[in-house]
Amino acid sequence: MANQTNVKEFIILGFSSIPEYQKFLYVFFLIIYITTLTVNISLIIIIRYGKQLHKPMYFLLGNLSILELCYISVTVPKIIIDIPRKRKSISFSGCMTQLFFFTFLGATETILLAVMSIDRFLAVCYPLRYTSIMSHKVCLMLAALSWIFGFLTTSFPIIKISQLHFCSANVINHFFCESAPLLKLSCSDPYFMEMFEHIAASCVLLSSTLVILTSYIYIVSTILKIKSSHGRKKAFSTCASHFTVVILFFGPGILIYVSPLAHQSVTMNKWISLLYTEVTPLLNPFVYSLRNEDVRLILKKYFNSNFACSQRMKV
Repeated sequence: MANQTNVKEFIILGFSSIPEYQKFLYVFFLIIYITTLTVNISLIIIIRYGKQLHKPMYFLLGNLSILELCYISVTVPKIIIDIPRKRKSISFSGCMTQLFFFTFLGATETILLAVMSIDRFLAVCYPLRYTSIMSHKVCLMLAALSWIFGFLTTSFPIIKISQLHFCSANVINHFFCESAPLLKLSCSDPYFMEMFEHIAASCVLLSSTLVILTSYIYIVSTILKIKSSHGRKKAFSTCASHFTVVILFFGPGILIYVSPLAHQSVTMNKWISLLYTEVTPLLNPFVYSLRNEDVRLILKKYFNSNFACSQRMKV
């Protein structure tokens, strides 16, 4: 890798264009990171030890929470460390490592959300056969395939990016090592690499979007056939959390990696990236815990038992 480039490190501008807000940003990212770790770990523990949550949907949700923990840990700790520093730098190998894990985890989450939509499709459209189809073995296989395909779809593009020539320009106008601003710095002709990256990202995002849309078309069609309003409401509630998470993650992702508009504006790219790299991992556990009746019941039972225990101790 050292023979391919003269650049040994990159300077990350981050949010240095607004120096008056550096203290606020430091506190903001620190709170987001700590809160995200806390709520995702709590959700994983609830799923692990809540016997009524030992179901395929919650197994996949646990995988999603693990992904969110890893995903936000790729970028935010480095941001928090860099904000107080005057020189915000990252080594060439460190930058490529961050880029790999960011794209790998992002692709894996995209595929996993598509898998979760298939799970919801089977639960709503084939409720009697659901438990036999979505066995524990099948869940493990689908989760593993999400991680494997996420790895395979991102490894080759990142290897090719690491082999580009970087002659002297080394200032990244972003808050982490992201592919679009990196390609702009290369003194190699980045056209084919940009086109390849765009096609690879589009394939993962659009194929997952197609699976999700197809699943929800069948889900809505099945729900509309249910005669009782209570049955329709219950069926909709099983999908509402997943659909909300899909919108939170896919919306900014499509704007950045599929829409040509974001590539034309580095500033737009930076602020949209902030949504799905930091805000989405924070909101997802709240979406599932607040909208999911099973999770709410476990939380209520836990807090009630703790309250009763504290009252007994006072007495």
